[in-house]
Amino acid sequence: MTATRVDAEVIRRLPKAVLHDHLDGGLRPATVVELAAAVGHTLPTTDPDELAAWYFEAANSGDLVRYIATFEHTLAVMQTREGLLRVAEEYVLDLAADGVVYAEVRYAPELNTRGGLTMNEVVETVQEGLAAGMAKAAAAGTPVRVGTLLCGMRMFDRVGEAAELAVAYRDAGVVGFDIAGAEDGFPPADHLAAFEHLRRESVPFTIHAGEAHGLPSIHQALQVCGAQRIGHGVRITEDIVDGKLGRLAGWVRDRRIALEMCPTSNLQTGCATSIAEHPITALKDLGFRVTLNTDNRLVSGTTMTREMSLLVEEAGWTVEDLRTVTVNALKSAFIPFDERNALIEDVVLPGYKSAL
Repeated sequence: MTATRVDAEVIRRLPKAVLHDHLDGGLRPATVVELAAAVGHTLPTTDPDELAAWYFEAANSGDLVRYIATFEHTLAVMQTREGLLRVAEEYVLDLAADGVVYAEVRYAPELNTRGGLTMNEVVETVQEGLAAGMAKAAAAGTPVRVGTLLCGMRMFDRVGEAAELAVAYRDAGVVGFDIAGAEDGFPPADHLAAFEHLRRESVPFTIHAGEAHGLPSIHQALQVCGAQRIGHGVRITEDIVDGKLGRLAGWVRDRRIALEMCPTSNLQTGCATSIAEHPITALKDLGFRVTLNTDNRLVSGTTMTREMSLLVEEAGWTVEDLRTVTVNALKSAFIPFDERNALIEDVVLPGYKSAL
C-alpha cells in the first residue's frame, strides 16, 4: 500500500506507541478552562477553542524557551490533587481514543508542588489518575498501557530528588527518568551524579538533547551520562555529510539508540523547516532507530494520528514506515523485554494487518 492510498481513518485505527509526551503539555482545552476557574487562575481566553488556538500560535515562535513558557497555564491548574487526578485520567483516555496502545508519559513532580503537595504525593496522585484512565480505557475495549518517566528540570536544583523518586516508584508505575527544560547553557553532565545513581539502581533514562543544542549535548547525554535513548536528537544530522556517518552518528545508529522525534514540535521550536524536510525521514532511511512522538499534544495542536498523517501526506511515508516506527518505539520502551515483545507480536503487528 502506498502513502497516497492511506486515509486518515485507516491511520486512526492503526495501533500506535509514543515514548515522548509531556503530561503538562497535553491537557484538554476545556479542562484547562474549568480547572483554571476553580483555582482562580486567569487565562488568555476562557473559550476552549480559542485557548487551543492561542496555545498553538504562542508556541509557534521558533524558539524553545518561548515554547516552554506556554506551560504556565497548564501547570497552574495541576497543583491540586483533584486537578492532577483529572488531567492524568483524561490523558490516558485521549491516547486510547487516538489508537495508542503503549505510552510513556513524562512530567517533573517539582513543578506541581506550588499548592502544597509534596513530590511524593504528586507522583502517587498522577499514578492513581493514570490507573483510573487505563481501567476505563480497558473497559471500553481500547486498552492502553502507560508508564511514567519522572523528569528533573535541568536548570533547577532538584534533579537528584526526582531521580530518587524514580528509584522509589519504579515498581509502582514509574519506568524511567529524564531531564527537561532549556537545553542551551544547561548541559546534561551538570547532573552526572543523578545519572550515576540511576545506573547503579538499574533505572533506565532518556535525556533531552540535540534540539536547542547540537552534537555536544548528544555526546554528553550518551557518552558521559549513559542515556539509553535521546529525546528529540534532530541535530544528529550535523554529524552526517552526504550520507556518511561521523563517529557519534554511527554510534547512535549502530547501537540502536532510539531517537524520540517530534516533527510538529520541532517545527515550532525552529529545529526543522517543514515536515517534508524533517530529519526523521532521512534518518529512517539511513537505518536509525527513529520513533514518532507528539511531545505536547495541546501546545503543538497534534495527536499521533496527525503526526502520522503529516508524514504520509508531506514526506511520502507508507504504512510500512508507520509500522516500523511503532515497532521501534516498543523495542526501546522502558518496560521488560517480554512485555515489549508481547505488545509487538500480539497487538501491533496484527493491528496493522487487520487495519489494511
